[in-house]
Amino acid sequence: MAVEALFEGSTPLARRLAADGPYDSEEAMIAHAHDLLAELSEEEKVETLNAHPRIGEDPDRLSRLSLAEQGADHVPELDRLNDEYEDRFGFRFVVFVNGRHKSEVMEILRQRMSGDRNEELETGLRAVVDIAGSRIGK
Repeated sequence: MAVEALFEGSTPLARRLAADGPYDSEEAMIAHAHDLLAELSEEEKVETLNAHPRIGEDPDRLSRLSLAEQGADHVPELDRLNDEYEDRFGFRFVVFVNGRHKSEVMEILRQRMSGDRNEELETGLRAVVDIAGSRIGK
């Protein structure tokens, strides 16, 4: 699968991964992605997060992979929580859904609202890479 599909587009992280490849294995690429996170500027980190679809996004706007991970049910409360999170931190909330029900995801979002901005930035980026790793082979 193309790096861009794994990372929801041609993000700064995906572009660096593609430029540094090829890799001996998909696992090596994901490990390198984790290493690259520390090298991204804050602007690149935010751009990478904001390329990811919102949790609970309108199903018509989700990529095939995101739709399979999140499901098609739209929960208006998630829209409000996403707006609050983005207003507070200045970037999109990203979490590895991994089959969790949206009510559980909303609870995680509420908990993370009290976090530190830098911690949230790093947590979201690790989730982006974890999500990409889970997509390999799908």
